[in-house]
Amino acid sequence: MIQIEELRKTYRVRGREVTAVDGVDLTVREGEIFGVLGRSGAGKSTLLRCVNLLERPDSGRVVVDGEDLLALGGAGLRRARQRIGMIHQHFGLLGSRTVAGNVAFPLEVMGVPRAERAERVAELLDLVGLAGHADAHPAQISGGQKQRVGIARALAGRPKVLLSDEATSALDPDTTASILQLLRDLNRRLGLTVLLITHEMEVVKRICDSAAVMRDGRFTESGRVTELLARPGSELARGLFPLPPAEPRPGTTLLEVTFAGDSTDQPFVSALARKYSLDVNILGGAIETIGGERVGRLRLELPGGPEANAAQIAFLRDSGLTVVLTAPATDQEDAR
Repeated sequence: MIQIEELRKTYRVRGREVTAVDGVDLTVREGEIFGVLGRSGAGKSTLLRCVNLLERPDSGRVVVDGEDLLALGGAGLRRARQRIGMIHQHFGLLGSRTVAGNVAFPLEVMGVPRAERAERVAELLDLVGLAGHADAHPAQISGGQKQRVGIARALAGRPKVLLSDEATSALDPDTTASILQLLRDLNRRLGLTVLLITHEMEVVKRICDSAAVMRDGRFTESGRVTELLARPGSELARGLFPLPPAEPRPGTTLLEVTFAGDSTDQPFVSALARKYSLDVNILGGAIETIGGERVGRLRLELPGGPEANAAQIAFLRDSGLTVVLTAPATDQEDAR
């Protein structure tokens, strides 16, 4: 649905050139929620604004729903943008208009007849849970309700793609949770493809199917969230599943085990202990629901060195688990 290739965007700031996006490749599959995670200044917002050409990149390709946007102009680009909705961090509502008037605004710009506009606005307000607030003004509703208005407005033109620019960072935790649940529900109900940027790990954890970590205009890692969680050395895995620090003790083997799906219901630790008559020490772990899938990580300590535990490690891997071995002294990782 979204295909970005070798995207670059630079700015002139106080006489020097600053690269905001530095050769980024990105693929967002149809119907998925893709999160770009990074700190302020990483280039996330610039990347997002390049997707609908609010910022025009210096080079690269931007293909949305099969159309190369950089090859379009005038009416063609305007039509393509109507298929791309966008929601903003600070809502961007018109204070002089009612809730219904804000949602109707893009429909007016598109020339939709009055009766059809009214019907569509009522449908959208019901969809986002604001059916009783049509006549209220932005100053009369809460921050979460304002963002729901922004989401309804973004959906007015029946877009296939929804861009979210830090949509929850101005909200409290409970409101954030409700907005994220709304985005997930809309993704499933309408088949929306969602590309969001965030600096909050919790956003990725709650709703993203795929994610990328961005730093200094580049992706440092990218892929399906469940795959990244199982990748040795993954920054995303450390952020989503922080395990307590531990150092391998002499004469022991320290393992990090990642498991997902049906594996979360399997008693593999007790099976390992029984099969090899081992005393397995569990140093930390958790099971979470991430992107709609149950995923877990454990840190295990086995008696004996890595060579003595070769069969035990193979048993865990043959059980469908991802195992990372931290060797004494060298901290060497042995990934599946």
